[in-house]
Amino acid sequence: MSDQAQPVPWIEELVTFLRAQPDIRAVRVDPTGKKLSVATLGDIDPAAVHARVAATIAAIEARLKDGAQRAGGAVPPGYVSRQMGAATEVARASCSTAERLWLWREYSWPEMARAEAPQEPEWKQLAALAAACGGLGIVAFVGAHFWGAPMWLTRGLYVAAILTGGWDAAKDTWEKLSSLKLDIHFLMLAVAAGAMAIGAWGEATLLLFLFSASGAMEEFALDRTHREVSALLKASPKTATRVEADGSQHEVPTEQIGVGDHVFVKPGEMFPADGDVVKGKTASDESTLTGEAQPVEKNPGEPVFSGTLNLWGAVEVVVRRLPGESTLQKIIRLIQTAQKLKAPSERFTDRFGAGYTFLVLGMTTVMFLIWWLVFHLPPFDNTPEHTSAFYRAMTLLVVASPCALVLSIPSAVLAAIAWGARNGILFRGGAAIEKLAEVDLVALDKTGTLTTGELAVVGVESFPAGREQEIIELACALEGNSQHPIARAVTRHGKKNGVRELQVEEFASITGQGLRGRHDGASVMLGRRELLEEGPLAGWARSLPPASAELTEVWVLASGLIGRVLLQDEIRTQSRDVLAQLRAKGIRTVMLTGDRSHAAEAVARELGLDEVKAGLSPEGKVAAIQAYRAQGYKVAMVGDGVNDAPSLAAAHVSVAMGARGSDAALEQSEVILMNDRIDHFLSAAHLSRRARRIIRQNLAVALGVVVIMVLAAGLGVVPLTVGVFAHEGSTVVVCLNSLRLLFGRNG
Repeated sequence: MSDQAQPVPWIEELVTFLRAQPDIRAVRVDPTGKKLSVATLGDIDPAAVHARVAATIAAIEARLKDGAQRAGGAVPPGYVSRQMGAATEVARASCSTAERLWLWREYSWPEMARAEAPQEPEWKQLAALAAACGGLGIVAFVGAHFWGAPMWLTRGLYVAAILTGGWDAAKDTWEKLSSLKLDIHFLMLAVAAGAMAIGAWGEATLLLFLFSASGAMEEFALDRTHREVSALLKASPKTATRVEADGSQHEVPTEQIGVGDHVFVKPGEMFPADGDVVKGKTASDESTLTGEAQPVEKNPGEPVFSGTLNLWGAVEVVVRRLPGESTLQKIIRLIQTAQKLKAPSERFTDRFGAGYTFLVLGMTTVMFLIWWLVFHLPPFDNTPEHTSAFYRAMTLLVVASPCALVLSIPSAVLAAIAWGARNGILFRGGAAIEKLAEVDLVALDKTGTLTTGELAVVGVESFPAGREQEIIELACALEGNSQHPIARAVTRHGKKNGVRELQVEEFASITGQGLRGRHDGASVMLGRRELLEEGPLAGWARSLPPASAELTEVWVLASGLIGRVLLQDEIRTQSRDVLAQLRAKGIRTVMLTGDRSHAAEAVARELGLDEVKAGLSPEGKVAAIQAYRAQGYKVAMVGDGVNDAPSLAAAHVSVAMGARGSDAALEQSEVILMNDRIDHFLSAAHLSRRARRIIRQNLAVALGVVVIMVLAAGLGVVPLTVGVFAHEGSTVVVCLNSLRLLFGRNG
């Protein structure tokens, strides 16, 4: 063993590992034996260490794979490196007595996952098969009935259509047969085979086309619901500017940041980890994380959160949590946990599929034997006096076919989805439509949902009074040079109201306070109340009335003139009417927000909400949703921010505002209001209830026809043509009934 051995290529990874884990005293790596061990003096968090171990191994593997031969950087002060045969050890500097107390833990060296070429989504393959089935079937039908094509050609086309349409069902059936299970896919193939046996090639093709097309649609919806966590991860900061002990700054990946490290964050950058401000002043935009609409001031000693935006001040932050343990990453884990609490929606046909399949096959087999052995009908050959037992059994199989039954749900669902998409409402699959119809409590976020999430000017005051127009003119002139949310609100107000444009010279930004310039040779300033309280007017400023809790204020100081502009998160114009209509339908309305109580209650009073829960963290919103569900409510959650994503996952049905919504909220949601219009929620709810009624009507028609025709076929009084007509007729009725959703009024 030798101390301070020549650095190996991965020495930097080992030092980074120790920086990130204050409780670990040493780390030892043997890449030849595929072993990694850590030494501690006490208990550690196994999950956190395991994640860091995996990241460290991945980095070492990457160095080995690339054949990196250069030596790593020098071991920094406070650390020592040792070479122990094939193993390399990096430890914190300590005495030999302390090292004897170390407890070593060994971790397995996981196999590195091989990069695989991206695969095409399954729904595209199914859609291509369904399209091929439909196209070949149409050509065969037209050729047989209008072009006089030879039988061998039309039969060949029908066979090709049946093979493409039944390919996925055949694969699924083969997998189920290996475990002695039968489901609706098997019955579809049996019905198609029976139809071919009695010469109904067109019916067999149509059945498999409709079945394969509905399967492709379902896979498409499923593919769109598996990306919520990846969308959230894209918003997570990837790099950070670390401040070293000597004051130098280096840009490093966020994975290399450790607890206690100092990071420098410029205006417009994301905070890379949870921590506390140690130098500088600023404000952060936390609207997507906490629901707070206004910028939140950050002074030394105050916390900042990973993934939030640093608005105007350059600050130095000491890291209090590792990036992997930040508030943002906690939200990701909450989404995963909440998803497990949701029971998967089961289609009606899936629930009875296996039993119905065995029932139909058993009944068909029994009736074939009865007609043959009991009533002595010819088994396969038709005679002038009697049809064969097999002919009657195939007729029974056709009329018992659940084609209309299978289409009763997806046809209505697809029509509802099409109407919604055309009118700015996106449903992700039929389960969302079914569940939204059951809702009896709607929980709504405030910022971006009931309100627009954008500040708006609601008042202008001047001291002395009567010079409000001058205040707003100066504010617009200064804010016209800024891109801050307050600046956008002020300039938007100025343009809307035709405020006179003034020219400002020598414009400058005052870090942490506001803006400065000169107009007509006099100095003009705009910013926070501190501009007054820290100057010669401090005594007078303390007597000024504070702004209401739900308002944001920005002050303007000019020669002989002082005033302020008051702003507020703007309430959506449709919100009040939407909530009134929900109450009229007997649906309870609740606001769940991370905003302050005063601001939330002011909005609730104006809109007439039934209940308000303010100051909630993402965990608090999830707990509130779970409490309502425990009381028996079917909860719909409507939100738009990252902080809403966990509660969206925990709700019975999740609804997101599409235009302003965060990626996490959009990917998590089952219903998306694409134009950010809250009144579209009423249209979605009405559409879902109407779709549920039509689905029930379809099921009644499909089951009714099957029962009547099965009884008639059992008695032998139904010829094949009548059976096919009833079977296809019920299918047409079901489809036409579903189309009422597409062309009817659902808003």
